[in-house]
Amino acid sequence: MMLEKFALRSLLAGVAMSALLAAPAFAVTPADTLVEGFAFDDIISMDPGEAFEFSTAEVTGNTYDLLVRLDLSDTSKVKGDLAESWTVSDDGLTYTFKLKPGMKFASGNPITAADVAYSFERAVKLDKSPAFIIGQFGISGDNVAEKAKAVDDTTFQFVVDKAYAPSFVLNCLSATVASVVDSKLVKEHVAAVTPSADYKWDNDFGNAWLKTGYAGSGAYKLREWRANEAVVLERNDNYNGEKAKLARVIYRYMKESSAQRLALEAGDIDVARNLEPNDLDAIAKNADLTTTSAPKATVYYISLNQKNPNLAKPEVRQAFKYLIDYDAMASTILKGIGEIHQSFLPKGDLGAIDDNPFKLDVAKAKDLLAKAGLPDGFKVTMDVRSGQPTTGMAESIQQTLGQAGIKLEIIPGDGKQTLTKYRARNHDIYIGNWGQDYFDPNSNAQTFASNPDNSDAGKSHTLAWRNAWDIPDLTKQTEAALLEKDSAKRADMYKDLQKKILDTSPFVIIHQQLEVAGLRKNLKGFALGPSFDTNFVGSVSKQ
Repeated sequence: MMLEKFALRSLLAGVAMSALLAAPAFAVTPADTLVEGFAFDDIISMDPGEAFEFSTAEVTGNTYDLLVRLDLSDTSKVKGDLAESWTVSDDGLTYTFKLKPGMKFASGNPITAADVAYSFERAVKLDKSPAFIIGQFGISGDNVAEKAKAVDDTTFQFVVDKAYAPSFVLNCLSATVASVVDSKLVKEHVAAVTPSADYKWDNDFGNAWLKTGYAGSGAYKLREWRANEAVVLERNDNYNGEKAKLARVIYRYMKESSAQRLALEAGDIDVARNLEPNDLDAIAKNADLTTTSAPKATVYYISLNQKNPNLAKPEVRQAFKYLIDYDAMASTILKGIGEIHQSFLPKGDLGAIDDNPFKLDVAKAKDLLAKAGLPDGFKVTMDVRSGQPTTGMAESIQQTLGQAGIKLEIIPGDGKQTLTKYRARNHDIYIGNWGQDYFDPNSNAQTFASNPDNSDAGKSHTLAWRNAWDIPDLTKQTEAALLEKDSAKRADMYKDLQKKILDTSPFVIIHQQLEVAGLRKNLKGFALGPSFDTNFVGSVSKQ
């Protein structure tokens, strides 16, 4: 049994943990420990300057602090985390943050503005996947020391290259890449690096150590991560906010939905995190268990490559929007794990609309195809990543397209195969999902409504570019929304963009993901957040 390996290695001391690990099955998890069944095989690193996976974001959200954090009571705003207050200069370029006094890292080291500056510097210079979130403000390895600096122990200053909407800047600083690390502790673990053409710094900024190490100040501290086995968190008694109610949290690796359900029913785990509709239904009917869900900032869509002359016809693009059986998908394939949502901004974003004007209407679709000169339909292919829910969605779409004479061939493949083809613009139709890189409307607007250079050599590989959709006017509107300082006006600009894309785009957005969990009824305070880094466990307790 996987958890027994942890007992052998003496990961954690105490009677409660011994009881948890002593037997292959147990009726009750320890009173001071939360055990979650979780398929976290996407984790590759625990370094917040490198990690860019959903599961790691959840761990980071519970183990590291930020200057500002998403306000869960109003997700169009942020609130102070380490920052007590902040100001923006009159020219809109300089953001000055005042830190709360007397804060400590889990190590006991004081939290200072120098730690914040170092955290920004290492993220930018490491230049891993999430670094662009900070880099998009004109920040590079060469200028980060001047653009992100400590003015004194409690004052941090961040200088951007344009007068962006403050909400955009602050939302980006709530992303996990902006997590604040204990610079003193990290510097004790840096490894020397020989500079090269690809990496000109002489050290790794502690990256090798932080892949499995920990240098944060969150409600919990990372005790250990073992790939495809477990992630173990322990309460951080130096935490600057309200202390976590439970002593520890164990994410126990469980891939299959059915295995999670059985373990939850047996009392082996407190929470099941990756449930498919049938298992979710079974848990909902169990008197000892309950379920919870939350919409996530991930939308599922199909896209039509405009290099295909048939798919490039405006009437064909619109016909596809009437050839999806949204209601049938919602009641079967997506039951409990998705809700119909046809706009590119997910619920919770500034300016998100919830207009769902399209329903299955084969007659209307046939009329549109006839106007496009294709009354008998045509043949086309769809690249589909094997697995659910995409395979089930593709099969449903194949059936409804056929009712209008469109013969769809499904081409299955793994994630690497389908994405490689999609990113090279070699597909006809692609089905997939898109999750926000940071909780701001620009993250989705920039990819669905912007394409600065539609040539094959274009460097901005947005989803619009991948589908060869040349949209200079919408691109300008997307860029203008970044510079609108008034939040209400900025929201209106995104509403306008969404309405235009609903009718004219090569994107058929089908649903927004619902993250679900099954849990034992003795848990109190467990809630799923709107993003993958806001599934907080510090407030969870047991009766």
